[in-house]
Amino acid sequence: MKRQYYRGSDLTRVQSIDELRELARRRLPAFAWEYIESGVEDEHTLARNREAFQDYRFAPATLVDTSARSIGIRLFGRDLASPLVVAPTGFNGLAYPRGDLALARAAANAGVPFTLSSFANTALETIASEAPGHLWMQLYLLDNPAIGDDIVRRADAAGYAALVVTTDAQIASGREWQRRCYRAPGQLTLRHALDAACHGPWMAGFLRHGTPRFENLRDFFPPEQLSAIRGAPAITGQLKPKVTWQDLERVRHRWSKPLLIKGIMSVADAQRAHERGADGIILSNHGGRQMDDAMAPLEILEQVKQALPDMPVLIDSGFRRGNDVLKAMALGAAAVMVGRAPLYGLAAAGQAGAEQALRILLAEIDRSLGLLGCNTLAETGACLVRAHARS
Repeated sequence: MKRQYYRGSDLTRVQSIDELRELARRRLPAFAWEYIESGVEDEHTLARNREAFQDYRFAPATLVDTSARSIGIRLFGRDLASPLVVAPTGFNGLAYPRGDLALARAAANAGVPFTLSSFANTALETIASEAPGHLWMQLYLLDNPAIGDDIVRRADAAGYAALVVTTDAQIASGREWQRRCYRAPGQLTLRHALDAACHGPWMAGFLRHGTPRFENLRDFFPPEQLSAIRGAPAITGQLKPKVTWQDLERVRHRWSKPLLIKGIMSVADAQRAHERGADGIILSNHGGRQMDDAMAPLEILEQVKQALPDMPVLIDSGFRRGNDVLKAMALGAAAVMVGRAPLYGLAAAGQAGAEQALRILLAEIDRSLGLLGCNTLAETGACLVRAHARS
């Protein structure tokens, strides 16, 4: 009998993130799927993010009592139940109605910090009041600094615990498969419009709740530019290449809580972030969505950690299994941000799907920690070995 993934609606039967991914692909119209899934240009970076994990293998210890093991961590003075953080992702209303709120609630129920995107489709105040978990706020450094100032002020007032400044998206990337869905900016091709209409459950939710809007930017753009589909070119047009480290210093002066810089991909930039007052960094290539032929964050993690042993170094891009998370923790990561994995669950089945994605990852982390003969994540470094170079 041929192997095949489960195709039904009973989420308890879904075994892996890849299985959720397939359910999500089937439910979404092609244009929404390409937004979540596609990478930049030839997608070499996208592929390398996954391949990098195979450069490492585990050497488990045996006959170790791991009955009292814990996957908890301590980060920025707070005890967390696991090393996972939900990464910031925009346009989530295209995946599922009120997608940001569903993701935030799923994260809160799992005891996982949730990072809300500046380009979210739900207002940050709504998230804080209706999904009161451990909330972080993501910030783009935009051409109009008043937009960033407004988001920082509101996030602080709403009780967000940390600010994540994304620095690797100041120039629009060449996501060619995503662009092929449109005949002009914000206008789907006839083929993709018909495809969307044929996805009944997704279209029903879209019609019932209306086109998602950029709710956190409502005071800076006219109503017609706030649509997540038609208004996207105007919103993303605020991303400008002239942003520099001086802009980061401006944010630092306005934010007194933990500040993390996302998009670091070199030791030199990690050191600059530390010197400019960042409390932590996130090694990231934007999930393979910005620069093609970039190295995977996992490839520089150990080097960055050696240069900055006392600074929390987080990492994202390509994480699909608990073993991926353990490899990063063994190399010195303080925590791991997951983006597409919970998005697959969200796109497949809303909040319940996102909860199942986190449940799968947490179970895999805990199970593999025990199989390694480790009781804490700090012990995993002794079990990780570099694989032989592949020919």
